[in-house]
Formats: sequence, C-alpha cells, structure tokens
Amino acid sequence: MNKKVILSVTNDLVSDQRVHKVCTSLQKWGYDVLLVGRLRRKSPALEKRSYCVKRMNLLFDTGPFFYMEYNIRLFFFLLFHRADILVANDLDTLCANYIASKITGRKLAYDSHEYFTEVPELVLRKFTQSIWRAIEQWIFPKLQFVYTVNDSIANAYFTAYKIKPAVIRNFPVKVDEAIITRSKTDLLLPKDKKIILYQGAVNIDRGLPEAIEAMQFVNNAVLLIIGDGDILNELKAKVAQLKLKGKIIFFNRVPFEILKHYTLHADIGISLEKDTNLNYRFTLPNKLFDYVHAGVPVLASPLDEIKKIFSVFNIGLLLDSHDPQHIADKINLMLSDLDKRKAWKENCIAASKEFSWQHEENVLKRIYNSINL
Repeated sequence: MNKKVILSVTNDLVSDQRVHKVCTSLQKWGYDVLLVGRLRRKSPALEKRSYCVKRMNLLFDTGPFFYMEYNIRLFFFLLFHRADILVANDLDTLCANYIASKITGRKLAYDSHEYFTEVPELVLRKFTQSIWRAIEQWIFPKLQFVYTVNDSIANAYFTAYKIKPAVIRNFPVKVDEAIITRSKTDLLLPKDKKIILYQGAVNIDRGLPEAIEAMQFVNNAVLLIIGDGDILNELKAKVAQLKLKGKIIFFNRVPFEILKHYTLHADIGISLEKDTNLNYRFTLPNKLFDYVHAGVPVLASPLDEIKKIFSVFNIGLLLDSHDPQHIADKINLMLSDLDKRKAWKENCIAASKEFSWQHEENVLKRIYNSINL
C-alpha cells in the first residue's frame, strides 16, 4: 500500500499553484495524495485533478470563528482518516495538524508560504497578531520538517527559533514552449489594446490603487486585474470616481489552469507590493514567475527577494516609488521601447529555464525521503 499524505489549506484550492505542484510531485513519486480545503459560496468549479481533493462546507466564511471552525473540523477529519504524513500549509492549518499528529503518531511537515505573523492584515491588529504569534511560538520550535518559499523567510525563522527551513521557491513547471491556445476574443480581452496584467490577491498594500491612478497617464492600453480580495470593491469605486471604466478590466479569480492563457496575452506584468510589512519585504510572488515563464516583461517593486532576481536577469524594470505618475512613466517606457521589450522577453525565456519547479522539486524529494527514514 502506498504511503498516504494529507495536505491541508484554508483556501478553496482553485488558485493555489504551490500546493498543486507539491501534490503532483508527491503523486509522481508514488504517494497516495489527498488535498483538503474549503468550499466557499462563490468558489469556481475545480479543474480535474490527478489526486484526491476534499472541500469542506463551513458555517463561517471569515474571521476568528472561521479559523476556529476550520481547525476543529480539520482536526477531526485528520483524526479519523488514514495517513502516514500530514502537511500543514501555513500557520492557519498548523494547530489542527500538530495536535492530530501528536495523538496519532503521524509525521508532520510544515510548508510556510509566507511570513504569516507579519502579513499586512495582522500588522495593524496587534491582538490578533499576538494570538497567531503565540500559536507559532508554541508549535514551530517542535517541528522537524519545515520548508518555505525563499531565503529571507527562512532566515527570519532561524533568527526567531534557531530552526532553518529548507527553501522551495514557487517556480512554475517548465514547459517546452508557451503556446497561446485561446485568443483575446475567447478571453473577452480587447484586441486593439496593450495589456498590463495584475494577477493574484486583491488586498491592501499591493500597489493596486496607485496602478489604477497611473492609468490616467497611459494611453492605448488597459489594466487587467484578475483576482479577488479585501479591497476589490474599493478599487472598483476608485475606477468609477476617476472615470477609468474603459481602461481597467476586472476579472474574478480563475483556476490556475485557465489563468495562464490570460498571462500569455499580457504585454507587461506588474508586481507592486509595498514595503510596509516584513511579509511583503520578503515576498517572492508566484505571479512574477508566471510572467517570466510566459515571456512577459515585469514591472516590480524593489523588495529584497525581487531585487535578487533582477540582479541576475534583466527581465523588466523596478520602481523607484509608488507615485502614480512614476508608475505611468515606467509603463509607458516599457510599452514604447520595442528593442528593450524584445530583450526583456528573451531574458524571461532564459530565466524560465533556471526558475523551474523541476529544480525545486529535487529539494522537496529530499525532504520527503528524510521524513520516511
């Protein structure tokens, strides 16, 4: 009988590329994989997966009661389902996994996708932040198998707990050639406009209000925002206030299997997170590498991990500030300088060969081999 791994997340599984890649790799190596998440009222249907999935219906959708309900439900699910290895993805699933692993004697791995206790949603809510930090301080020092998304977060954990997680970065799976199979018409995109793309969570401090304001100074282009989050309605109100309806297009979250078709049509990809918290300072966003693998030049904030990437590969431009006029100037330069765009696209293709999941999964395989010892 193959060893069984149960991985758990608090999202609805639709757009979590990292967990999908881990599940796919584990299955390739002979594990029996089950991924557990939740089903929200507006959750899109899942594309067919090669591994098993379960999405739980919950009474609460957000807030402390959601996290309490989810972890209680998850704990009993883990307690009564066969598994050899439990995998907690981020701090919001760790409590249930840790207690279940202690009761059942199962091995536990922890995948930290971000520096959770320093996310912007917690930085200004000190009491809530203190609760999550207390959970982390209780469990993290007891963990044996930990991996995270970049060196900055790994170093932060080592400073706090003297435990150095392995690093498995969120690189896409490298394919031989990125082929456009859905036209702009198929995707309801304007055929006569340049596409400036933002894909990902629509939350605070990601530079989206400033990007929208910048579009006042950009012509013959549209800003396409694909995703959902806490400030989506605020952004739509800003678009209406600035009378930019024709220049900003909002699309709801789409499964990552579909998202790549939109990415391939972009002329520029943006990643404009602000250095307002440690989580963003250390961030290395999935979307940056999705852009690179699609051959799309990137306009990004000069955050620690992002600067490392740009120091090796010239794949676009870094911001000097989040002033909307400055963002517009950078966008206009990237759209107008055809020679630079050609060079950036070529550099993206070269970078994609190095920034691939095929490299990163070697680290993952070593971790799970050590778990099985």
